[in-house]
Parts: sequence; structure tokens; C-alpha cells
Amino acid sequence: MTIALRDLIKNPTTAELELVARFGMQPEDARRERAFQAFAGTGLPHRRMEAWKWSDFKSALKTLETPGTASSTDPLPHDGALVFRFTPTGFERPATLPDGMRMLAQPAAQAVGGAEDVPLGALAAALAGGGSRPATLTFDITSRDLPRLHFVFDGAGEASFVRVVFIIRNGAAINLTESYLGGAGFTAALMEFSLEADAQLNRTIYQRGGRDEALAVTSMLNLESGSEVTQTTLAFGAKVARLETRAVHQGAGAKLTLNAAYLSAKGFHADITTNVRHGAPACVTRQLTKGAVLDGGKGVFQGKFFVPRKTGQQTDADMQHQALLLEDGAEVFAKPELEIYADDVECAHGNTCGALDDAQLFYLRQRGIPEWQARGMLTEAFIAEALSAADESVRDVLLAEAQAWLSS
Repeated sequence: MTIALRDLIKNPTTAELELVARFGMQPEDARRERAFQAFAGTGLPHRRMEAWKWSDFKSALKTLETPGTASSTDPLPHDGALVFRFTPTGFERPATLPDGMRMLAQPAAQAVGGAEDVPLGALAAALAGGGSRPATLTFDITSRDLPRLHFVFDGAGEASFVRVVFIIRNGAAINLTESYLGGAGFTAALMEFSLEADAQLNRTIYQRGGRDEALAVTSMLNLESGSEVTQTTLAFGAKVARLETRAVHQGAGAKLTLNAAYLSAKGFHADITTNVRHGAPACVTRQLTKGAVLDGGKGVFQGKFFVPRKTGQQTDADMQHQALLLEDGAEVFAKPELEIYADDVECAHGNTCGALDDAQLFYLRQRGIPEWQARGMLTEAFIAEALSAADESVRDVLLAEAQAWLSS
């Protein structure tokens, strides 16, 4: 089995052979094998794949090895939250869980829908599990009054693979925060959310990795009628980091907000990729992504709205990407797309990349503010809009982290 799968990858790299070997150590499971086949069909994504041309994992990830830098400190608060921790070798959870929430740690892999579209998500599903780590961790949410859930992904190791599934029942709601703090040479996580009618999800993602780490977080959202998702991301990147969200409006009147900010310094790469399918009438999507990049840093934004002819009528969707190139040598690549076949819609998108406004800088300098501080103030105000929808329990922390990066 391992030999056949290895042969699916054309000219496999050392890292890809190591991933094949890891799969060979997993217990035989048809669903796990199908997930790995979906990954093996392409191998590690590379620049010759249109959807990955700016985020080349094959070139960045030569081998699986523990990086020389430790995990970042988690800035998001743990007080009052139910904290779950995932490391390359273990899994920690609260001793007890409140009513309205059930958790099932499954040792066997589960099928992944559309696995061929998310090769690194399929890889996470295929390699998750082993030891104290479940292959699939499933949460069944039936309450609106749960404390915040906080997931921490950290710890030293060669690689870390995680798969988590949330089923949020009719009228239920959760507030979820996630911290991806690095420490592993390669981290791949698959996060899946199924929202039933009138369910709500408020999700905040914080990501900070090292210059010799690769990270891929693949999120899949399915929204039924009247459900609502608000997602806010703050990413500082890694050697290569991709935070991909794929969402499907499956019921009428669903609402989705996808906001993100990326801040990339020298040697860091941050990729925000989204794909939203309006598969039901009268659904709303709002997306705002903002970025700031320094010399030697790279930012990537790819967003797509797909609106079918019959089921996508009365869609209301807006996508905006705005980036600041703070220094010469900064790179930003952007590809916003609208694919619309319905004729009764309100859809728009915008994309701008540029430098700070010289007139605003001059105004602040004339009032005695040093140039470095003026630049920081303008950039912070620019980024803050993309973080404004985050839950109030963590919003100020996100703003403080952005401010600290800008002043460093």
C-alpha cells in the first residue's frame, strides 16, 4: 500500500517520502487511505499548481525536522475558557465539559468531502491520530451559553497533524479562539464546521510561526438557513503559511463574515485564501482582508465567490482586499475573483496595494511625531478595521499584537 501511494507522487522529495512513511505507520483504514490518495495525487502543493503558485510548499519544505525556534507565547487569554492543546505528540483537554457540549475522540479516520480540492487538509485527515491524539475530534454543540473554547497548537516536533469537526445544532452558538504558535517543522490542521439552522459561530484565529516552519490550516464551513459565522484572522506568517477557508451557503438567509489581517516581516510568508459558494438564495457574505508587508516579506490573498444561476439568486456579497507595502522589497500577490451566473444579485470586489499616504505622514510629522511612530500609527489604524469584528474578549489582544509588530 505504501509503495503504491509513493508512486503516485511524481519525483517525490525527501519530505514527501517522509510523509509516505508516516502514513505507512498508521493503522490500515480505507477512509484514511482515500484521504492520503487525495494528497498524493498532487504531493506537496507547488508553484505549478494555479491555486498554490504563490505558496510553494514543495520548495519550502525540504524535510521534516524540528525547527530551532520554540513556540511563540500564546497572547490570547486562557482565563474563563475551555482550553484544548494539540502538540506533535499529545493532546490535552479539560477534565470536565459543560452541559450542551459533547466531545467524541475517534481513533479511526473519517471521510473528507472534497478532499481533492484541499490536499493539505486531506493530508491532515490522513495523518492525524496516534498515541494520545485522536484521528478525528468531534464536538456536538447544543447550547448557546457555553464558555469560550480555546484551541492551542504548539510544541516542538517534526510535524503535527490535527483534524477537528464541529456540529453546531439548531439555534446553538459557540465562541471559538485558536492559537497556532509554531514549534513544529510542519503543521497541517483540518477544521470543519457544520452549522444547522439559526446556529452561530464566532471564530478568531491567531497565527505566528517561525522562519523555518511550514503551516497549513484548512477550514471548511457549511451554513444552513439562518446560520451566521463571523471569522477574524490575524496572521504573522512563517517560512510558508496558508490559512484557507472554504465555505458553502447551503440554506437561505445564511450570513458569513470573513475578515483577516496579515503582517509579514522579512523571511515570512502569509497566505489568506478563501472560496465561498452561494448555494442557497438570499445569503450574505462580507469579506475584508488587509495586509502590511516589510522588505523581504510576502503576503498572498486569493478570494473567490461562486454564485450559481438557480440557487444563488438574491446573493449579497462583497470582497475587499487592501495591502500596504511598507518598504521596498515587500511583495503582495492578490487574486480576487467573482464567478456569477445568477442575475438577481448584488456582488462587488475590490483590490488595492500601495504605500502609506504621504500627505497623512506629512500631517503627523508637522505635529512633532517621529516618522517611525507616524508610520506605525497610520498602519495600525489601517489594520484595525479588519480586526473590529473579533469577539470583545480577544479584540484588544489582537490589536496589541499588531501594534507590537508595527513598533518592533
